[in-house]
Amino acid sequence: MNTAHVGIGSNLGDRLQNCLRAIQMMREIPGCELSASSRWYLTQPVGVTEQEWYVNGAAALSTTATAEELLDRLLSIEKFMGRVRSRKWEPRLIDLDILLFGNEIIDEEDLKIPHPRMHQRRFVLVPLSEIAPDVIHPRLGTSIRELLKSLPESDSEVLPLREYP
Repeated sequence: MNTAHVGIGSNLGDRLQNCLRAIQMMREIPGCELSASSRWYLTQPVGVTEQEWYVNGAAALSTTATAEELLDRLLSIEKFMGRVRSRKWEPRLIDLDILLFGNEIIDEEDLKIPHPRMHQRRFVLVPLSEIAPDVIHPRLGTSIRELLKSLPESDSEVLPLREYP
């Protein structure tokens, strides 16, 4: 079994319900078991900022699937939930990204693990550090906790969702 860490986000519709639905669908992937999930956060958009804030979180899956098989399943969940990809950094109903897959380093056209920008994004590292603080980034050799500490405080806002009804 491998442990896959997945980033989850939504900034269209009922953002929290979209994320919860995606978690439920991930639980139904054959050969996968949800082993942990973070709290949910309201996060400032990165890239294109003239859009709704996101709800973001992270999940850990124990899986017998390969990274490629898991990616196919996650893309199927996105499609089933109604995500249409047309341009980079567009608003999205659901976004599921494989952040880490065990200690693997994969550099294919359609699959890059570890996620290439995860170490630069507070909205990824805050929820991931909740469920995997001591996991080591396989390219950088640094724990998720240390990567989060190294980000400037002004990077972007990440607020616990419970503070916002």
